[in-house]
Amino acid sequence: MNHHYNFGAMTDSQRAVGRKFLATPTFGVVGASKDRTKVGNEILRWYQSRNLDVVPVHPKEPELEGIKAITDISELVSPSTTALSIITPPRITLAVLTKAKELDVPFYWIQPGAEDEAVLTFIKENGLTDRVIQGGPCILVLGDGVRSHL
Repeated sequence: MNHHYNFGAMTDSQRAVGRKFLATPTFGVVGASKDRTKVGNEILRWYQSRNLDVVPVHPKEPELEGIKAITDISELVSPSTTALSIITPPRITLAVLTKAKELDVPFYWIQPGAEDEAVLTFIKENGLTDRVIQGGPCILVLGDGVRSHL
């Protein structure tokens, strides 16, 4: 897919989802990384620096940025009150969304590049459109602006 992302812009419907997303009590970062130059690590630190309750999800690392990690979203303490930031290759994103829907995760912020046609089709076919931010908005760029309207 040849996307032309606008990282700093949101539609009204994305803003509405963003407010619900950021009002959720807990956050999971799927695709968190120990490499501080990677977006997955930057997003984990974004939540951490704002004193938000965040858990990194990583298949191998026991902790990231001093926070105990879980290996899979099935280990979330309370999936139905946890919003997920997803920074993974599209194939993994699709698997995460499939499992997250079963776990009743309420909201998802899919970082630019973590989606493809299969992911977008899944979102549409499973009635998740009003629970997902995707298609360009970056939480690192827009998160504080959305939080200021909570």
